[in-house]
Amino acid sequence: MRSEIVRVHTGGRPVVHDLTQECRAFVASYAGQDGADGDGLLHVFVPHATAGIAILETGAGSDDDLLAALDDLLPADDRWRHRHGSPGHGRSHVMPALVPPYATVPVVGGRLALDTWQSVCLVDLNVDNADRDVRLSFLGG
Repeated sequence: MRSEIVRVHTGGRPVVHDLTQECRAFVASYAGQDGADGDGLLHVFVPHATAGIAILETGAGSDDDLLAALDDLLPADDRWRHRHGSPGHGRSHVMPALVPPYATVPVVGGRLALDTWQSVCLVDLNVDNADRDVRLSFLGG
């Protein structure tokens, strides 16, 4: 298995950050090495209690729709028992139950087996932590 960390600066607002190019570059650097056929699995994991990984369309409004839906489901107000940090910080700790902190993508012939409109994205509602680590791991088949 090959693995590396990608550092993402998310800033001070909720964000859906597209990781697809980083994922493609990572897979291209490892798939097909050591005489393998380039098939395997890319596992994407964010080791934070307040972020998630989603596969969705970006750039056509779906990323903003996801943030709006999460805001409807998990408002940034004072209802949360987990209250340290900025107002509504507790929602960020609930979000990974809806948007899990991982995704696995098949790799076929050294390429991500994503559809045309699918992107691998970091979802981060936590405005208190502007930097995230994302672990990319490739397991060749």
